[in-house]
Amino acid sequence: MQGEDTRERVGHAGEHGRAGGTGVRERDGSAGPDDDGEGSPPAAPTAGSGGRPRPLGGTDSPGRPGGPGGPGGRPDSPGRPDTQGRPGNQGRPGRRRTLRWVACVLSLLILGTAGAGYLYYEHLNGNIRTDDLNLGKNGMADHRVNAAGQTPLNILLIGSDARDSAENKALGGARDTFDGPPLADVQMLVHVSADRSNMSVVSMPRDTVLKIPECTDRDGKVYEETGWTLTNESLSRGGPGCTVATWYKLTGITIDHFMQVDFAGVVSMADAIGGVPVCVKDNVYSRNSRGQGSGLRLEAGTTSVKGEQALQWLRTRYGFRDGTDLARTEAQHMYMNSMVRELRKSTKLTDPAKLRSLAEAATSALTVDGGLDTVAKLYALAEEFKQVPTERITMTTMPNFYSRRPGFAGKVEPLQPDAEQVFRMVREDIPLDGKASRRTTPAAPAAPAVPSAPEDPAVVAGEIGVRVQNGTYTDELGAARGRAAEIARVLTGKGFTRATADSRTDPQDRTVVFYPSAELAGGARAVAKAVGLPVSSVTQSSDVSGVTLVVGADWREGATYPEDAAGDDTKAPSSAKPLNAGDTGACMDVQPGFTW
Repeated sequence: MQGEDTRERVGHAGEHGRAGGTGVRERDGSAGPDDDGEGSPPAAPTAGSGGRPRPLGGTDSPGRPGGPGGPGGRPDSPGRPDTQGRPGNQGRPGRRRTLRWVACVLSLLILGTAGAGYLYYEHLNGNIRTDDLNLGKNGMADHRVNAAGQTPLNILLIGSDARDSAENKALGGARDTFDGPPLADVQMLVHVSADRSNMSVVSMPRDTVLKIPECTDRDGKVYEETGWTLTNESLSRGGPGCTVATWYKLTGITIDHFMQVDFAGVVSMADAIGGVPVCVKDNVYSRNSRGQGSGLRLEAGTTSVKGEQALQWLRTRYGFRDGTDLARTEAQHMYMNSMVRELRKSTKLTDPAKLRSLAEAATSALTVDGGLDTVAKLYALAEEFKQVPTERITMTTMPNFYSRRPGFAGKVEPLQPDAEQVFRMVREDIPLDGKASRRTTPAAPAAPAVPSAPEDPAVVAGEIGVRVQNGTYTDELGAARGRAAEIARVLTGKGFTRATADSRTDPQDRTVVFYPSAELAGGARAVAKAVGLPVSSVTQSSDVSGVTLVVGADWREGATYPEDAAGDDTKAPSSAKPLNAGDTGACMDVQPGFTW
């Protein structure tokens, strides 16, 4: 199957990293931990049918110990003389010998079955590949603990476009990239709330323009920090641990684990699941006269896809909506939501063959960090996922806009302050669906209200240097002239005597206050407060050298930021395109020219 372009990269990681978490181990007794949670070898899948010993004695079934006609029968029952020739005593020494024989046989059966289970458990463990969690030179901050002593859980799902095996080459196409460095073409952060009542997923488009931090691989090779480049290149700079470091630098979100999957892993997982329903509003054929497209061909309506067809769905860009990578991300979210519903529906099944197939596919498909390097650990993670109701899972895309940087036409950058609002909500464990947590811990003491922003030490306005830029330009309206100077004067009048207008123009849809480092965060928040900006408008950026207020297209006039432009800080902004996993009516628009 040919790629969609010179190097078609696709959404496949999240779906199947998640499948391994929510649907496989939680249902496969052969791969789970024992009761103490330490991951002791479980019994083999067949143990339930033949390995359990029956109770000994005390029954009245013919032929069983303790019943008429069997060894150890009642003294008044008819029977042979015992070994001493006395009638009426039904051979107690014989009974003891029989019981010992039965016990030995059962012990061998149990040990043999446990041995098989252990070997299978070790086989599954051997399938799992591992890599380092964080290759960045800086560590990650600890999680905040809530009032009940619980912490959230963040897992980064990574889809690799590696064409490093015969199977991946056949599935991925693009011969010119065979055996080349892999790219992280799918990146989805899965956030499970501290109380396990909700889950938020944030996708970063593969063509996001940013700077990748310094990374050092496990062999000691150092990859220096990049200039402006694409986020998917992070995987080729030492491995998935560099993708984790890149996310942390951009978002400030502590990442606990990663799961990585390639083309072949997508196909094997899709086959093991047995099909995932997807929907298109018109007949779609992702192929044009120039050979662009994944080859996906579906009739209008709902179709259950698996195997290579599932991979085609996840890779399709040409054919969905406007033919962009953003449309492909939307299709990936629909697939993941549908897959979650299918897997949860399948937990009611008791087909050992299907469960073993899922376990084999999931463990063989994954590369994970050391914290998830055994079936027992993956099973424990699945149990965490399992607690979240389907209707409390929200899929989103990092708010973005098309980059205006030279050389990056058609690529995207984080749309501020919306992107920072999403990142902040994840950092502070606020559900993206706008609903409060439904779980409470009765034993936990009542907690004081958590402020929306940390308390800042005393900030002296006159000591804060502030640059004000005019970012009001739009194609329709042009720029609102003189806004940088006007807002600089407003700040000066409020005590920020070092505020100056900057001639640089950096168009922004929303007004934002940037700051370069943690020690200036308090000053940036003070500036935002002075002009009526919400706390979500304040974000850290390595592109500025000091506190910088960029007046956006949403504030073209007036001395105070308009209240109706502030938005709602309690749920994901509409620019994140939130999609609920409980929405069974989602259906993809088809791009004109790709129908049949």
